[in-house]
Amino acid sequence: MSGPSKLELIHAYRHLYRGLLKAVQYSKPARYMARDQLRKSFRNDDPTTFNQDKVDKTMEFLRGAAQERGLEHRILRNLLLSKWTPRVGNASTATHVRNTARLNYDMTLAMLNESMGLCLR
Repeated sequence: MSGPSKLELIHAYRHLYRGLLKAVQYSKPARYMARDQLRKSFRNDDPTTFNQDKVDKTMEFLRGAAQERGLEHRILRNLLLSKWTPRVGNASTATHVRNTARLNYDMTLAMLNESMGLCLR
């Protein structure tokens, strides 16, 4: 079975990007972080792992985040905030704490994606 066509990937990227912009209400730091994360995931992921159902569910999630400041909006805001938070300190303890926190964050996000059928990063 072959992967999706290039046109399907382009449409998915554009729909997700447009949905992200609406969800963050075009705010300056958030839109750039969302764009960078989306670019990174589309460039680094294997095209054969593309799942249109997950893209559709993620679009539904983004529409919910754009419509009102409910749970979806807060989840998206916290995802982007965690990407933006500057790194401080060079001590090995701070690095260990940061790595442990990132591991727990990644595992929580993976469980959220799995339970809801999303493709958030």
